Amino acid sequence: MKEKVKEFLISYLPGFITSLIVCGGVSVLAMTYFPSNQTTYDNKTSGLNSTNVQGAIDELYNVCTAEPPAGEQIIKNAGLEKNEYECRYFFTGANPNNYITFNNEKAGWRIISIGCDNTIKIMREVSIGNIAWDTSQNNNWNRLATLNTYLNGEYYNSLTSTAKNQIVPSNYSIGRVTYDNNDLADQINDENSETWNGKIALVTVSEFLKTNSDKSKCGTFDLNNGFSSCKNANWMFTSSINYWWTLSPYHSGSMFVYGVDINGNIISTTAGSPGIAVRPALYLSSKVRITGGTGTQSDPYTLS
Repeated sequence: MKEKVKEFLISYLPGFITSLIVCGGVSVLAMTYFPSNQTTYDNKTSGLNSTNVQGAIDELYNVCTAEPPAGEQIIKNAGLEKNEYECRYFFTGANPNNYITFNNEKAGWRIISIGCDNTIKIMREVSIGNIAWDTSQNNNWNRLATLNTYLNGEYYNSLTSTAKNQIVPSNYSIGRVTYDNNDLADQINDENSETWNGKIALVTVSEFLKTNSDKSKCGTFDLNNGFSSCKNANWMFTSSINYWWTLSPYHSGSMFVYGVDINGNIISTTAGSPGIAVRPALYLSSKVRITGGTGTQSDPYTLS
């Protein structure tokens, strides 16, 4: 019986986060623990013992308290951080346990965030190759840019049938981003000024900033911060790729798009540049469940 209950809890991680938000203002009598990531979680109510993310799942099940903020602390211990600008929880820091197997690619993807709508957003850890953002040198994703067409055509068709069924078409922010902007809220508004609905795209500049754990220094698009010193606090950074595309176009003109270079700097280049790497990003359906794994590279999360 305990094993069946545990399997049920494993399969509903996103729902627990949603229920936490919905009932965050309701006090429920429950015994709650605040262990560190290295400590075994122990939920006396259910009688389940486990560690890390699984422990967070166990404790979040039917536990909603206003004082103290038990659920928020548990989510933090699990490596997730609530974003103040939207109803999503992001994995932040240098190397959180957010690896996931998707499209039969073990640990080939990483979880960016989990939303209040139960959707899980993921991005590919390794590039699928170097492709021009748009061969016609236009930075409007909505006009079926070259990369848009490729990702939602040839690349999408190459995925397994299971992977295709796990993807949900979603709205992606494709608005123009102002260069050297130290107001993240303003930048997000710029990104959200235009959207595109589809299956596969890329991460935005603000998502790259949100996954950085050093928010005081590296949380805004302020070039005075020197992003090369921020790379050690952001798992999205990778030294194995010289330059990779984001979804965000430059605010002025129609030719430039932002990317992240090997030093962790956010810089712009012409949309037609052929030598830039592509790391796809997509949303998994709210029906998809995390059914196993611990999120490490050797033991990534598995889906069903």
